[in-house]
Amino acid sequence: MSRDRHDLDEDDVRIRPGRTKSRRRTKDRPSFGDSIEGFVVAVDRGRFTLDVDGVSVYAVKARELGRKGVMVGDHVSVTGDASGAADAMARIVTVNERHHVLRRSADDTDPVERAIVANVDCVAVVTALADPAPSTGLIDRCLVAAYDADAEPLLILTKQDLADPASLLEQYEALEVPVEVVAMGADLTGLRARLAHRVTVFVGHSGVGKSTLVNALVPDADRVTGDVNDVTGRGRHTSTSAIALPLPGGGWIIDTPGVRSFGLAHVDIKQLLGHFPDLAGGAEECPRSCTHDEEECGLDDFVASGAAGTRGAARLASLRRLLRSMRSEERTS
Repeated sequence: MSRDRHDLDEDDVRIRPGRTKSRRRTKDRPSFGDSIEGFVVAVDRGRFTLDVDGVSVYAVKARELGRKGVMVGDHVSVTGDASGAADAMARIVTVNERHHVLRRSADDTDPVERAIVANVDCVAVVTALADPAPSTGLIDRCLVAAYDADAEPLLILTKQDLADPASLLEQYEALEVPVEVVAMGADLTGLRARLAHRVTVFVGHSGVGKSTLVNALVPDADRVTGDVNDVTGRGRHTSTSAIALPLPGGGWIIDTPGVRSFGLAHVDIKQLLGHFPDLAGGAEECPRSCTHDEEECGLDDFVASGAAGTRGAARLASLRRLLRSMRSEERTS
């Protein structure tokens, strides 16, 4: 016979033991009021090197950041031991808002953006005039990435002693990109002035002289330099990860590993056109979804009318060359 529940006493009731240790849940989060500011200069397998008022500080990412990434060029807040001692370790607790991020995709079919560096003012595309020969495809793609990051592009041509830069300069004249031409052991006063008090990232193929140039600009950088392979004509990788180096007198150079390709699947055509204000007005007459490189494009009539100025045709040709570089699936070599 079943018993009525009203007939049960305390001996018939199973008491589930409570947890002996419990933490009260709270919506309060740590304020990190004692944090200090740092600048991320290197990233290595979850460990970060920061510059904190001129002191190199090693840090890890705090759990509170979750999946939020930290990259070279980030401005962060840190707590813990920021003394810079060999056995000291700080914690990165916040990442400040980024104003510029240089990105690329693995290739032109991959829409996933891969951030390279943050908060750069200038993207310096370094290319050799010879040994290896310049790749206009890579130059164009890096310029597009610079425009997409809202950073100022700069073209640095190395090995001036091996080839005349005139023909290459002519191709980029209409883009009005600042250019510095340098040779081994040459005076770098002009380039130093252009880089001073700014954060500049160097990008380019291996073997074009990036590390040699960095060593000349930052005497104690001690970056490893490499040669060009006689068989493939390509440079050997000497840098394996991005690193920020302080310039004497102020500013930073971020040296990056040599690249073989620079995917632009993430770039919006409208973003690129916005960096050609003399041509952008003509887009109002373009058909919907115009690629700006087709017969019905309104930019042709706009340029022909003289509305884009005397250099309109050359500027439009340069814009379309950049657009074709975005759509090209050819790997730069």
